[in-house]
Amino acid sequence: MSVYTPVSREQLEVFLSLYDEGPLVDFSGIRAGVENTNFFVTTERGEFVLTLFEKHASQELPFFLNLMAHLAEHGIPSAHPIPDRDGKYLQQMNGKPAALVRRLTGESPHEPDLDHCRVMGSALARLHLAARTYRGYRDNDRGFTWWLAMREILHSHLTKDDARLLDEELKFQGQDRYPELSRGVIHADLFRDNAMFVGDELTGIIDFYYACNDVLLYDLAITVNDWCGKPGGSLDAAKVGALVGAYDQERRLTSLERRAWPLMLRAAALRFWLSRLHDQHFPRPGQITHVKDPNEFKNILIDRIERAPAL
Repeated sequence: MSVYTPVSREQLEVFLSLYDEGPLVDFSGIRAGVENTNFFVTTERGEFVLTLFEKHASQELPFFLNLMAHLAEHGIPSAHPIPDRDGKYLQQMNGKPAALVRRLTGESPHEPDLDHCRVMGSALARLHLAARTYRGYRDNDRGFTWWLAMREILHSHLTKDDARLLDEELKFQGQDRYPELSRGVIHADLFRDNAMFVGDELTGIIDFYYACNDVLLYDLAITVNDWCGKPGGSLDAAKVGALVGAYDQERRLTSLERRAWPLMLRAAALRFWLSRLHDQHFPRPGQITHVKDPNEFKNILIDRIERAPAL
């Protein structure tokens, strides 16, 4: 959510004239994240987040925006897109597709405790269940095919040890993709900074712009790798138990999912190591940019290879 596309006050005032949310009071760029341009926007009628989509084409975006509305309307705490006067969620701003959503209260937990983990496990399972009735479909554009493409792009930029690690992990991941695992709509990026809390109450899940149709267990693994990690890359067993246990109470994990768990933890680590490597070696220009350290997920991947826990 770095700022790649600047927006002037005049441009924003014209944009807001399409909505019934009152005149602009103030706005500021959001520093966190890496994919889209985001601003906090305050009008006389409320607080919002404006997103300018840097990579997605306009025809891709209804999947995300309609999903957010669907989940919010089915009891999942998430930011509902704001319709303009014609009932449309999607507009244009400064040459980019743009959308306005209600700003949620609360803060992201930098050091989640067991209660945070239980709440997130339950919420993720309920999200997966609620999304079963969502009719949109989108392939995962950061899946196995993308991993192979990243190997070709990144190989010459890696150390010998990192290149070997990548090659060996891709070989392992390609041996059995578990095609019979339960699939559906997943968030695919449910890190701590994409959830808002007031105390131990979850007030919202945000940033659905990697959402897609894929393996539900993979989504759980992405969440566990971030929420239950310790410095250095290892997992906190108590937090894993709290998060996965709460998930299992809402959507019972199958015996096949339990067998596939180590593979999915490794897949989730590999995906974010690759994306961070790409952002490090091929940064995009922006007014405010935020590139995350790829070594964090390299260490997570190494840990999951050496000691991936069973469920």
